[in-house]
Amino acid sequence: MIILITGASHTGKTLLAQKLLEKYKYPYLSIDHLKMGLIRSGQTELTPYDDDKLTAYLWNILKEMIKTAIENEQDLIIEGCYIPFDWKNSFDADYLSQIKYICLVMSESYITGHFSDIVSFGNAIEKRLSNDIDIKEIKQDNQEYLRGCLSCGLDYFLIDDEYDLERCCI
Repeated sequence: MIILITGASHTGKTLLAQKLLEKYKYPYLSIDHLKMGLIRSGQTELTPYDDDKLTAYLWNILKEMIKTAIENEQDLIIEGCYIPFDWKNSFDADYLSQIKYICLVMSESYITGHFSDIVSFGNAIEKRLSNDIDIKEIKQDNQEYLRGCLSCGLDYFLIDDEYDLERCCI
């Protein structure tokens, strides 16, 4: 089984991947680690700020890694924000039956009511070099993920009343 976890920054993608690793013993790959490895090694001239270009660039690699893992009957969790909303177009039905997609989306009311929690949990799993986040930007990013899921008919997990990843898929 391949589990794809995506969503806006600070929604808990890495935390969910870690919880799934602990429960199911599936390894996980942080797309951010792949991105930075490719950038720092000079394999690309893209920068960490080239989000749209990075999505296309990284997805070409990730989709082939996913196919290889499925063909080898291996389980893998891939987490990060560089999964395109049209990701299903990269696979035929046999592959799709082996992939679970999870998109974490925080509602505007949740962000407003829990912004200090969002900031304080920003380093729950990984140490961020900077945890300066803007509430307006977080709200916009989450709305973009919600719109993307709705426009492509993708399931999403809405974090609205409380932050409970146990209800999501664990």
